[in-house]
Amino acid sequence: MTILILLVAILALIGLISWAKLHAFLAFLLVTIGVGFAFGLAPAPLMAAIYQGLGDTLGSVVLVIVLGAMLGKVVADSGAAQQIAVVLIEAFGTRYIQWTLMVAGFIIGIPLFYNVGFVLMVPLIFSVVYKYKLPAVYVGLPMLAALSVMHGFLPPHPAPTALVAQFHANLGLTFAYGLLIAVPAIVLAGPVYGRRLRHIVSVPLLSFAVEPEPERVLPGRLNSFLSSLLPVLLLVTVLGLQALLPPHTQLAPVLAFLSEPAVVMLLSVLVATISLGTALGKSIASVMEAYTASAKEVALILLIIAGAGALKQVLVASGVSTDIAARLQGTGLPPLVLGWLIAAIIRVCLGSATIAGLTAAGVMLPTMAYSHANPNLMVLAIGAGSLLLSHVNDAGFWLFKEYFNLSVRDTLRSWTMMETIVSVVGLVGVLTLDWLLKLSVGLVPTHIG
Repeated sequence: MTILILLVAILALIGLISWAKLHAFLAFLLVTIGVGFAFGLAPAPLMAAIYQGLGDTLGSVVLVIVLGAMLGKVVADSGAAQQIAVVLIEAFGTRYIQWTLMVAGFIIGIPLFYNVGFVLMVPLIFSVVYKYKLPAVYVGLPMLAALSVMHGFLPPHPAPTALVAQFHANLGLTFAYGLLIAVPAIVLAGPVYGRRLRHIVSVPLLSFAVEPEPERVLPGRLNSFLSSLLPVLLLVTVLGLQALLPPHTQLAPVLAFLSEPAVVMLLSVLVATISLGTALGKSIASVMEAYTASAKEVALILLIIAGAGALKQVLVASGVSTDIAARLQGTGLPPLVLGWLIAAIIRVCLGSATIAGLTAAGVMLPTMAYSHANPNLMVLAIGAGSLLLSHVNDAGFWLFKEYFNLSVRDTLRSWTMMETIVSVVGLVGVLTLDWLLKLSVGLVPTHIG
């Protein structure tokens, strides 16, 4: 009966968002209240669980997501993202243009949220297409594959950041594991698969072929790279020092403080405010206006994350979480595969990668205490599942179709297949990394007999 109620709840969530066109936050709240009553919670404990879920979830992610949006905004508005792409194209030329744009998408995708990165980079892709007379899908898909993987796998993007908090994973380790898995996923879904798409005829709409800013008004090259990648550089430096130094040195508390994701993002935003803001002649007021706009852009995402947190807490408060865990374990599927599968099913039904990931996390969270699955890898497994089979119910599908002026059939062959390759390769990468980690601590036999 427990699993049946949970299944009905997920179907109701899909129905309210897809068919009734209700905002995801309202849908989460309605479903959460219904689930609470169905599992026997009285009104007072039910509302207490909802308040706790909202507060706990937002409290752990709001700083990272908002600061990440601010960093992405200043990187985009200053022209640093365009400068990075220009530098890479000049360095490697058109012979390796797919790989060049893939690397550009990889770097730019770290600070920029997907939609911002897409709209910002598509004019650059089109300028390359028109200048060198190259097929648009063949050229553009690798960069967009990189942006998509960053969005689905790695903090400070909203869904991965929320999943790290929900599973009590380590942000630094999740980021490091995510990079290891992201590289083969991007390579296979981007340049390798993109070679099969050279024959797709795409004439991008001229209205989208915006002329890039002249290089003289862009920030310096070193400045662009360092400011955009500062969160990664800080994390790598702090984690490296923590690994090299004894754990009980006087620097240990300082390093622990500096390794906090919110602190890393705050320092990065403060540096970028100067390096990509005031140092380029912008006033503090104009930079702050841009930050205000970026916070507004992620407000609705934060509400969706809060709604998912409320559903998770109601499942815990109702006492059925252990029952759910036992029944899911009874399927015989490894927890990482199960997390990927649940996210994938919701993604196919609903279209939103963010909602798919957050809903799957709420379902899988009770199993973590019993399965001993690696929480960092669970974040990545669910993130990979949330990217599977983007089709006509996904806004990203239509964004790609319209900008590249493709038929639905060609969009399915290019965009949908790219997202599916990313998802499947991501799962394979997670399972391989899980096996290697278990092997390293002796949990997997090295021979038979």
